Amino acid sequence: MLYTVKIRLYPSSEQIEQLLKTMERFNAACNVISKIAFENKTFGKIALQRLCYYQIRDDFKLSAQMVVRAIGKVAESYSDKNKRDTLHIFKPHGAIVYDDRILTVKSIDTVSILTLDGRIFVPMAVCEYHASIINNALRVREQADLGYIDGKFYLFLVAELPDKPENVREGLLGVDLGIAKIATTSDGKFYSGSKVKNIRRRYFRLRQRLQAKGTKSAKRKLKQRRRKESRFVADVNHCISKRLVEVAKGTQRAIVLEDLKGIRERARKGTRKTVCKTMRQALSSWSFYQLRQFIEYKAQAASVLVIYFDPRNTSRICSKCGYVDKKSRRDQEHFVCSACGHALQTSIPR
Repeated sequence: MLYTVKIRLYPSSEQIEQLLKTMERFNAACNVISKIAFENKTFGKIALQRLCYYQIRDDFKLSAQMVVRAIGKVAESYSDKNKRDTLHIFKPHGAIVYDDRILTVKSIDTVSILTLDGRIFVPMAVCEYHASIINNALRVREQADLGYIDGKFYLFLVAELPDKPENVREGLLGVDLGIAKIATTSDGKFYSGSKVKNIRRRYFRLRQRLQAKGTKSAKRKLKQRRRKESRFVADVNHCISKRLVEVAKGTQRAIVLEDLKGIRERARKGTRKTVCKTMRQALSSWSFYQLRQFIEYKAQAASVLVIYFDPRNTSRICSKCGYVDKKSRRDQEHFVCSACGHALQTSIPR
């Protein structure tokens, strides 16, 4: 089982300049490598390295291993054959891919990083939770990413933990994912999406006003707010996934989820002419995949099995008698079985 650990770095003002200069040079090299790969239709790492290694070393004055990592980053971006018809451009402050030859974790609070000016020792802060993951890991992978997000440096380490055996299953906990109700379990528990929906609408209107204004202060405000909404939604998904896994583990049940792959495309095709703009916006911002990922890794850590199934008619089937009828689902908020009259409770767990 793999965990990605995000660790905050605290470089000095001089070290910040050194890291930024190295990052900009590294990504400029990636752009040249990308152009060479695209023009020559050569996307494999080894073939690409033979083609441009010495040119990149001479032009950008990077260390040998940093050139190798830049070529590897470009090759990885072109690994999907369906994404080779356009030239890939790398942002100046995109992540640098390091390995153990050019980055070494010296202790739990210090990391040695190679820059254009040589090695520097940068302080880092590892919380108790991340420290426990690193200490219990079978190994920490040699490759690590140095990221620059909102003016702060982060180190992304990948730790490999031992897989735990799955618990004995006493039954199944079905989970239906939605927009009005983020998650609905087969036990009749609802996790409301009203708070997330209201927050998204408020931020959407705020973005509209700031974009229409177009001043420097408005753009600065947009930049400050751009990740606040996503952090809030991620926090909600973390809380819901944690609760679902705890319930499944406590009752020794497997979690059953809908396989919603391609749901946005199918929904848009069928509702483009009949659904209002607000609903289309809600569909586009629906973070079901993130919730699914959170459930998966939390379940794996808790030794809970996750099963996927075809979601067709799941919102129309009665959990009591099994009768399927479109009329039973009166709206997103209410369900009353046309056959037995069973109605779902609408209470929201706290």
